[in-house]
Amino acid sequence: MTSDWAADVVKYAPDADSAAIEGIIRHCGIALQSRDASLVAFGDKSELDRVRDSFLKKKLGLTASDDELDQAIKTVGDKMKGDATKNRVTVYYLLAEHFGRLSDFG
Repeated sequence: MTSDWAADVVKYAPDADSAAIEGIIRHCGIALQSRDASLVAFGDKSELDRVRDSFLKKKLGLTASDDELDQAIKTVGDKMKGDATKNRVTVYYLLAEHFGRLSDFG
């Protein structure tokens, strides 16, 4: 399954850091075993709030305003808009990349 996550990340970040991908997969853990939990629902505000609060603020320790963090999430969503399924690993990778925090996982 790991290669499936990596292949999805590479669609959006061709030079993706494989160690960072593995670190994000470890961070997501058991959530990736459930199809529903392995995807980010960009149409669900509570889901996006969870990404902001649990991943960006708690895991990455970001202190930017909610508006700035929400804009970054929106930017990633826009980048992935052509994809019907938005894999959590890819979303987290792109967000960590956006904020220059891939080294937190590699």
